[in-house]
Amino acid sequence: IDMAAQIASGMAYLESQNYIHRDLAARNVLVGDGNIVKIADFGLARLIKEDEYEARVGARFPIKWTAPEAANYSRFSIKSDVWSFGILLTELVTYGRIPYPGMTNAEVLHQVEHGYRMPSPPGCPTTLYDIMLECWHKDPMKRPTFETLQWKLEDFFTMEGSEYKEASAY
Repeated sequence: IDMAAQIASGMAYLESQNYIHRDLAARNVLVGDGNIVKIADFGLARLIKEDEYEARVGARFPIKWTAPEAANYSRFSIKSDVWSFGILLTELVTYGRIPYPGMTNAEVLHQVEHGYRMPSPPGCPTTLYDIMLECWHKDPMKRPTFETLQWKLEDFFTMEGSEYKEASAY
């Protein structure tokens, strides 16, 4: 969870500078001494002047990490990066499992467009899965900002701790 908070912090900085990453995934996060993480591979990153960036026709993207509005209509925004962050969270919780196991890219596109969201990974705390679902909201404007994600994840242990204390009181 600490790694997720660090990634959210880095993305909050990009968000504040009007940059979008467009390829946010665990494979593009470097881990250093003391588990300090850095976002890497800015090959698809763009500075946006409006709220979104429209990719050129024929551009290729990692479908299983890409928000539906970006995959289907080439409309990228910081909110499509938030979607990708939700997918990255599943990668962290599952120790690197590929998202949407057993599904092809075409199946993922179709299912997600019709409301499908990955189920909670085994052992994933409910609070963390709720954050994933917020990241995968159909309406991009209803997805959280990276700043919000950062503080939610930084406060995660406090929230989880109090949740466990209440449960043990019974």
